[in-house]
Amino acid sequence: MKVVALVSGGKDSCYAMMKCIQYGHQIVALANLLPADDSVDELDSYMYQTVGHQIIVSYAECMGVPLFRRRIQGSTRHQKLGYRMTPGDEVEDMFILLNEVKKQIPSVTAVSSGAIASDYQRLRVESVCSRLGLVSLAFLWKQDQPLLLDEMITNSIVAITVKVAAMGLDPAKHLGKEIAFLKPYLHKLKDLYGINVCGEGGEYETLTLDCPLFQNARIILDEFQVVLHSPDSIAPVGVLHPLKFHLERKSKSNLICGNDKPNDLCQENISSIIEVQGENQQECKAQCESVSGVSDLVEVSTKRLHLSRTEKDDTFSICCWLQDPSESSAVGLQEDLKLVLSQIELQLLECGFGWEHVLYIHLYISDMNQFALANETYVRFITQDKCPFGVPSRSTIELPLIQAGLGRAYIEVLVTNDQSKRVLHVQSISCWAPSCIGPYSQATLHKEILHMAGQLGLDPPTMTLCDGGSTAELEQALQNSDAIAKSFNCSISTSAILFVVYCSKNIPSDEKTKIHDKLDTFVKQNKLSHVDNGRKPKVLDPIFLYVLVPDLPKGALVEVKPILYVPETTETNEETPHDLSGTIAPSYYGFQPADWHDSCVQKCIIDGKICAVVLSITSIVALKICSDSMTDDWSNGNHQNPLTAEQMKIISRFCIYLLDKIVIGNGFSWKDTMSLRIYFPPNLHVPLETLSILFTDAFKELDQLSGSAKVGGKPIFNLVPVLGAGRSAACIEDVITCELFAKKC
Repeated sequence: MKVVALVSGGKDSCYAMMKCIQYGHQIVALANLLPADDSVDELDSYMYQTVGHQIIVSYAECMGVPLFRRRIQGSTRHQKLGYRMTPGDEVEDMFILLNEVKKQIPSVTAVSSGAIASDYQRLRVESVCSRLGLVSLAFLWKQDQPLLLDEMITNSIVAITVKVAAMGLDPAKHLGKEIAFLKPYLHKLKDLYGINVCGEGGEYETLTLDCPLFQNARIILDEFQVVLHSPDSIAPVGVLHPLKFHLERKSKSNLICGNDKPNDLCQENISSIIEVQGENQQECKAQCESVSGVSDLVEVSTKRLHLSRTEKDDTFSICCWLQDPSESSAVGLQEDLKLVLSQIELQLLECGFGWEHVLYIHLYISDMNQFALANETYVRFITQDKCPFGVPSRSTIELPLIQAGLGRAYIEVLVTNDQSKRVLHVQSISCWAPSCIGPYSQATLHKEILHMAGQLGLDPPTMTLCDGGSTAELEQALQNSDAIAKSFNCSISTSAILFVVYCSKNIPSDEKTKIHDKLDTFVKQNKLSHVDNGRKPKVLDPIFLYVLVPDLPKGALVEVKPILYVPETTETNEETPHDLSGTIAPSYYGFQPADWHDSCVQKCIIDGKICAVVLSITSIVALKICSDSMTDDWSNGNHQNPLTAEQMKIISRFCIYLLDKIVIGNGFSWKDTMSLRIYFPPNLHVPLETLSILFTDAFKELDQLSGSAKVGGKPIFNLVPVLGAGRSAACIEDVITCELFAKKC
């Protein structure tokens, strides 16, 4: 991509440019914001470093690229963390500046910034980029600061301090010193006082005088003045005011501006300075403009529309799908998705809610090749403007919907009745974790449950799938998941309740046996690393569910969807084992407790809080519970013949019986259920409508027998057609798989 780099003169913005080049991008322009008054060194700004701005003008000549500059006219008016367009705010100066760059250099598609840890700054850059249709590149984001400082010095960035404002830093002693000289002392201050060694907490600011990007010349600071802003005895604040400097020509100048080829633009504008004037007359309407009429609720024939909803009051699932496919072609997918989203929106409105109350969305489509078209419809409903507290996290999966006799789109949403969620939505491309460029988030934390978006094996800085097959993709996806978890002060190795691993049918047979081993090894090794680091992790024993699907986004072979428990207190949150031996187990539908029942179940119980269960009905289990009605072929191990409706009736009741035993036996009720998915394969040869009736009747009968499962006007379960499901990628042949998640209020 061709990149305009936001430069303050500091080491971070310069090193961010170097990382852009490392990942194959090309710096074609620089952009800088400076005070309205040249004599002012520093503004009272949360966004911009302006100390040393008098020297930035020379960067154009040093690098051989044009420099766009604008004087800051706005102030800090929108002080909340998430930014929304606010007239008169200093962020709007950045918008005007970058908008002018885009006008004069239409080939620019990305913006580089040196953000390391400040969400405040990152979110504002991302907001401006989103409005202009540009990609935010923040390759320093979330990187280890001591290592980052070492990298900058090793990679020949020569930067001096131009501001100090921290305990242990003296303006008289430390201003004007190179970071290479100060590095040992900065590490010492980190150990003593916990400062950020890269200055991310405002401890110090720098000015780059030379780096490998300066192909033509280096800056020599001849004379400067130390200005003491605050003579505080503990942490005095001082800035360096440049008085005189000159450029020292370099003997070899290749005029390289982002890759290994000379750039004509750079050569022609070797010292071009463009002053950007003007006002922000109107907000950019490019990417985030809503489409009129989108929210008009569409009437759908009740014969086509199917809805389910759990009965939990505070956090519940709504699922919508269409019976029978609509017209073929991509138009059918978009029309089906519009109908389904409209009905979800209607259900939310009936509850007094909107999209801002949605925590998570499962987007199931019939053809991943048409995902771009599906997303066009999706983004008309779910936007950042509609979700001021953060857009929902999301998983996108292709399912055999048409084979199951459904429409081309199927939506499940997890809804809450409050606004206490905490959303992580990083849109910048970085080395940290894959970006979410669009209206979905990496993760959403709500009431101690971290709902993480489906993670692919993407290399974060390049956003491409890693090489090495399914196990390599899985390992990268787990690393990406762990990076996200760390943002919430937890780890997938110690806090995971459930891992759902979606496996593409394109995985070679010889790789399937290795997938679970890779996941198990990753989790165990990372648990040990927590112990080795002196930490005592409160470890959960997670559940593993593998789901076989036709295709995944970007043609990935695996996608990982973890759910984590993140307690609000530091009290022990280990899984509490339950001894059910003293519990009088129910014997509904004629089923009697048996030792082999436990072999069907994986569960993770957090005492009094969470009950997560995966129930697998394999062909062997089906034979046991339907032995009286099984054919000789089934008894002899030939399971090719489809099960009858009567046999599926027995199986559906066994599923509800065993789930009820676990839910009630661990102190939960069916009203605590947040979600209940029932996965079934197409080769079951039982229509979805028949399955829905069988499970609905099973719940009704359970309520009549025990009064424990109140059934409302809609089913409390979602029937999800998949190619297969099971406990390992090598054995995804369950007849039926139930995934239940319950949580107490």
